[in-house]
Amino acid sequence: MDWIDIQRALDAAGFRPGAVDGIPGRRTRAALMRFQASRNLTPDGIAGPVTLRALMGAGGHWPEPSWLTIARSKMGLHEQRDRGGLMAWLRSDGQTLGDPARLPWCGDFVETALALALPAEVLPTNPYLARNWLRFGVPLERPSVGAVAVFWRGARAGSSGHVGFYVGEDADHYHILGGNQANMVSVVRIARERLLAFRWPASMPLPLTGPVTLTAEGQVTTNEA
Repeated sequence: MDWIDIQRALDAAGFRPGAVDGIPGRRTRAALMRFQASRNLTPDGIAGPVTLRALMGAGGHWPEPSWLTIARSKMGLHEQRDRGGLMAWLRSDGQTLGDPARLPWCGDFVETALALALPAEVLPTNPYLARNWLRFGVPLERPSVGAVAVFWRGARAGSSGHVGFYVGEDADHYHILGGNQANMVSVVRIARERLLAFRWPASMPLPLTGPVTLTAEGQVTTNEA
């Protein structure tokens, strides 16, 4: 099951999730909350097991985290070629760092995806500084798809860093979906030794799944500035 299945079910039940496009934005979350309230469930907008069983029946299971689906929908956007569209999306949550062609925007990318998916989630003060995501949500002992991954850049003891979303790993690298990776939204491989922490939204249940093993293919980055 994915988010388009959830949107179709909400639409069929009369809860108007907006465009049935597989992207779980604010209208989808609002529709999910209305559905939950109608079934005397906690109206938190989270597509958890109880909500999915009520909506989809016994076959309902958790989809990809909503913020990761939103982030994935922007794959390929380039800070120069797609500057206008990228800037518009980065400010669609009501705030932005500025021009992605001039400023490091990995934190802005993560902040926008999470703010759109989880508007009640407490985000870091100055989310545009990558290492500030070390104070986001709750820590994870092991990664799960959609976890916020924070890395050092330059030196472990320094202030520079990088932040993105975990989508898998191989023996030597984590596979990270993020912004400002080769100047675009992409999935790259980052050395395991650079990891500082995995974090998870505090408003969401802890993930039931763990690491995902992927083949050691794709671009390796060493400096995402």
